[in-house]
Amino acid sequence: MKRNYSSHHNPPRKWIIIPTLTIFLLSIFLLLLHHTNPTSSFSSSSSMEHSNFTTHLELGLPKLPRFAYLMTGTKGEGLQLKRLVQASYHPRNYYLLHLDLEASDAERLELAKYVKSESVFGAFGNVMVVGKADLVTYKGPTMIASTLHGVALLLKKAKDWDWFVNLSASDYPLVSQDDLLHIFAFMPRDMNFIEHTSNIGWKEYQRARPIIIDPGLYHSKKSGVYWAKEKRSVPSSFKLFAGSPWVVLTKSFLEFCVWGWDNLPRTLLMYYTNFLSSPEGYFHTVMCNHKDYQNTTINHDLRYMRWDNPPKQHPVFLNLEHFDDMVESGAPFARKFTKDDPVLNKIDKELLRRSDGHFTPGGWCVGNPLLGKDPCAVYGNPNVVKPTLRSKRLETLVVKLLDSENFRPKQCK
Repeated sequence: MKRNYSSHHNPPRKWIIIPTLTIFLLSIFLLLLHHTNPTSSFSSSSSMEHSNFTTHLELGLPKLPRFAYLMTGTKGEGLQLKRLVQASYHPRNYYLLHLDLEASDAERLELAKYVKSESVFGAFGNVMVVGKADLVTYKGPTMIASTLHGVALLLKKAKDWDWFVNLSASDYPLVSQDDLLHIFAFMPRDMNFIEHTSNIGWKEYQRARPIIIDPGLYHSKKSGVYWAKEKRSVPSSFKLFAGSPWVVLTKSFLEFCVWGWDNLPRTLLMYYTNFLSSPEGYFHTVMCNHKDYQNTTINHDLRYMRWDNPPKQHPVFLNLEHFDDMVESGAPFARKFTKDDPVLNKIDKELLRRSDGHFTPGGWCVGNPLLGKDPCAVYGNPNVVKPTLRSKRLETLVVKLLDSENFRPKQCK
């Protein structure tokens, strides 16, 4: 079944959308459940979905959003980035790929050659590679500087996107872009998904009070950060927030951070220059200290991660034993994965319906998937999406996050 969203308008931002979203999407999935066999193959389910074409147009679905992805990697991760963009690709979105300065010129050239040689990318012109790589020091402010660099490039090169998503080479999608676009079509365009808290606990003494210097700001070779002997007090002119560095942020908020018509983003950027692991606090603190954005937060990063007990610096690497939990979580992305772990093949086969080296199929793919051919090698209207029953789990997660018990009480607290 094809769904063309292109002629509708954005929904107004009204908090009554929470029950409306639940009822509306429930009716959609009941219709899908009635007409579609979830175990059908790609070719047979297409004909069944086509029978619902008129029904869904009559429902008046809202305009589809666009996502701007920043996908980053380092030495030896070029192939992982290639796989990630294939699994996450959709013609409506924008993709900026960045291999940092630790990667070799040959790796960056190989990635650029792939992007240039892919006919789909050439047709839609929505995949870019950072030519002049940034030096990124682990734990240092060069990480947030590189992210802001990527955001600035996306703002300059791609004008009409709604949400920014940062992914690393060790991340992977759990839903198709058709499912993600379909669910986010019902979201107010000013909502930011960012896990955050002002209860920073031990981080006050291990992150906020120490002063560090990142050599990556001054040198072209990667090294660890330097620690100053002096300590500093917690600031009194703004409140510190911390959380996950993995975010889904609105274009309007990121324009505020980059263009900065208020001085707050620049003030905090200077503060976080000497802050350990600045990506875990910069966007969070800017957002929660400004009246225009502090009520736009949804306290979740839309990632599935597993942690040791007690949690360490990084989440555990995911494998096949985590697959069922990943699916049940409803999260659209998961991390971290090792290169070519078998669980990635299981995600491709059972969740994305993606074959090795091919794109995740969607409504824009009109080729024949038989005989091992990539159905997306022949493409149609990028404004047509085919959400699947698997999007129900993402819809359940979003509705839960927007519930009155989770939404307002967890904003910038």
